[in-house]
Amino acid sequence: MRRYNGGSLQPLPTSQTRWYLADLEYAERVADSGDLGPAARLMRSARRDGRLSGVLSTRTGGLVRLPKHFRGDPELVATFEAGHTDRADDARSVFDEMFPPSELALLAADGVLCGVGVAEFLPVVGRAYPVLCRLDPEFLFYRWNENRWYYRSIAGAIPITPGDGQWMLHVSGGRMSPWQNGLWRCIGRDYIRKEHAQLHKDNYEGKLANPARVAVSPQGAAEEQKQEWWRRVMAWGINTCFAATPGYDVKLVESNGRGWEAFDTTIAEANTDMIVAIAGQTVTVDGGAGFQNSDIHKTIRADLIKETADSLAHTINTQGIPVYVALVYGVDDVDTRVCVMEWDVTPPKDRNSEASSLVTTAAAITQLTAALNPHDLTVDVEAMADRFAVPTKPVREAGDTVPPVDLSASLDGPQLTALTELISNVATGAVPKKTALVLMQLAFNLDDVTAERLLAPVEVKPPHALEPGDGDDGDDGDVTDDEVEIEDTAEPDDYEVAA
Repeated sequence: MRRYNGGSLQPLPTSQTRWYLADLEYAERVADSGDLGPAARLMRSARRDGRLSGVLSTRTGGLVRLPKHFRGDPELVATFEAGHTDRADDARSVFDEMFPPSELALLAADGVLCGVGVAEFLPVVGRAYPVLCRLDPEFLFYRWNENRWYYRSIAGAIPITPGDGQWMLHVSGGRMSPWQNGLWRCIGRDYIRKEHAQLHKDNYEGKLANPARVAVSPQGAAEEQKQEWWRRVMAWGINTCFAATPGYDVKLVESNGRGWEAFDTTIAEANTDMIVAIAGQTVTVDGGAGFQNSDIHKTIRADLIKETADSLAHTINTQGIPVYVALVYGVDDVDTRVCVMEWDVTPPKDRNSEASSLVTTAAAITQLTAALNPHDLTVDVEAMADRFAVPTKPVREAGDTVPPVDLSASLDGPQLTALTELISNVATGAVPKKTALVLMQLAFNLDDVTAERLLAPVEVKPPHALEPGDGDDGDDGDVTDDEVEIEDTAEPDDYEVAA
């Protein structure tokens, strides 16, 4: 049957152009018995409404085009990440080819409106993996006695086994009676009321657009004169002019009432109800305070975006990605090659706050370090990083060599000269190492590690002592009583030999 119908199993859809509240009540009754046909047809008709269609597309179409993250088997992650990076050799996306964004958006919309959606994997000639094709939920029904879903196709009722490689069943409304948690009942009522209000308003405006014409003739006119005058007024067209003698007159009877306001009120209420049901709010949809364009996070409530994203990602992770693994690597690798995806629904403003928090933390650590150094104290950087959730890692692994210090990028010429002179004074013993460390931190804004690395290879020489034969008389080289002996006053800690 599929081959005879060009590869499609879906029957011809039936569109209903007029809906009444009685139809909604009927749809509720048959839905409880497992038949989603009337409810799905009602939602297909409701998408004709521009307000509903626009807000719904933001929640579904905007969602599936958010950044994706993959976790699990490295080979699968690399395969699915291709096409979502800036690399030239990653132009094709295996994930998007198997799960087209347009099909995922329609499937997500079915889950939001009807509480359940269905799709089928269709093989692609010359490719190892299939493509997802969303099917109309109008032909989806549930048999309570079997606890199983069926699809009413051109070949008859086909049982649905989610995740078997052919079917994908998206039940965002819950496993039991998902149609009860769809938005089709509230949106259906608002859509029907809005449709009727618009029809009545059009009828009302159509009557008022053609007001009644009144032909006035004098009381003493003959009957033939009156009939002739009325026929001239009845033939009133565009740019019609009348030449009337005294006693003849033409008038228009127009409505001075406010009955049209009732229809506008009904339409506005229906729009608000549908927007709140889909977006969770109306401020950023109708242009209220804080309205900005082109931002799904500002248009749709964040928890609703997260709910739709998690539900659709769960369906893909359990019924979609395993199909790819089974077809490409084999059924036995389904349990060993595990990969899951998720959409990044974090609002951009949260990322800005995180970045600002990191900058503030870095400034606080720098200022606290400079303030505590004179008191021989330092900041516990690890504790600060843990408290403010700063991701850290060691600069060097065990056994790595210390990289050379490049001070030319941070110090100018005079500062380099002064720093070199200070190190020379340490080498001659004129300035102790401890004092030099403090001076390098305060005067040159160097940290402890850099200052210690600069002074580590410096060999401190003791003060000059007289060698034998250097006496004043030049005879025996012994130091006389009149000569001052120079004591070795250098501290033992200052005698260090470079490695």
